[in-house]
Amino acid sequence: MRDPYEVLGVEKTASEAAIRAAYRKLAKKHHPDVNPGNKAAENTFKEISVAYELLSDKEKRKRFDAGEIDASGAERPPRGYYRDFGDQAGRTKYHYDGGSFTPDDLDLDSMFGDLFRNARAGGGPGGGAGGAGRGGAGFTARGGDAHYSMTVDFVDAANGASRRLTLPDGRTLDVAIPPGLRDGQVLRLKGQGNPGFGNGPAGDALIEVTVAPHPQFRRDGDDVILELPVTLKEAVLGAKVAVPTLKGTVTLSIPANSGTGTRLRLRDRGIGGRGHQFVELKVVVPAKDEPELAAFLKGWTPRTAQNPRNEKDTESAS
Repeated sequence: MRDPYEVLGVEKTASEAAIRAAYRKLAKKHHPDVNPGNKAAENTFKEISVAYELLSDKEKRKRFDAGEIDASGAERPPRGYYRDFGDQAGRTKYHYDGGSFTPDDLDLDSMFGDLFRNARAGGGPGGGAGGAGRGGAGFTARGGDAHYSMTVDFVDAANGASRRLTLPDGRTLDVAIPPGLRDGQVLRLKGQGNPGFGNGPAGDALIEVTVAPHPQFRRDGDDVILELPVTLKEAVLGAKVAVPTLKGTVTLSIPANSGTGTRLRLRDRGIGGRGHQFVELKVVVPAKDEPELAAFLKGWTPRTAQNPRNEKDTESAS
């Protein structure tokens, strides 16, 4: 697999924010919903997701940078550890996060006793009722949180849905997408993270969600905006046309004498049923010659003089 930094196009010194921004930009470009039937884009999206899953996890990123795991998150074979522990003849040097020490200094109780006793469920400094004996038996601790990412389509994020997330190790998580989910929002799944130590509880799964762009809708707070092309005849005479919404297709009445930029409102058709959907009209003139229309316009004298280049845009609402 390729280097995750190379996949996301960032430097190894990139901040978490820079990595997140790079992922979102690439995910929106290569998401399968935006590239239907494009196998290359689908494979690229998977590669991007794997790279981000590794680099967005602080511990995994640290281990990858140290050469302990590869780009897929798999463990690398240990190398050179015995030489690292070697010291003078007849003396063996050991190392832990607190510093170096020799076998003469090796006292596990003094090194770890306080840690084990403080973390013991129900135990106190002296190893109370819930405590255990020397050496930290009965040690419990909560598992760490696991960080994942997933992409959902615009409509699912707006209406709410249930999606299944496949993890790098093959396990799956069923994720409830709440209505109105925003791009970049993090969902927390209690107890679905890394296992705890001893009888300690598991950590949580933190899932950062990217909302894929939609070819027709765009979000503005809790409102949804849709640009709707209409013919010149529909704009001048008025018409009833089918309009897509987050909940399906509805019929919209276009008033006579509507123009490009006219905005019509569909109540309670916005994000999560809270906002509205606004339909912005775009008048499209005939793509080919229309001799009758051209002849009519040449002989037509408007009752009211009009110069739209000197007039402000107007809005109308239904």
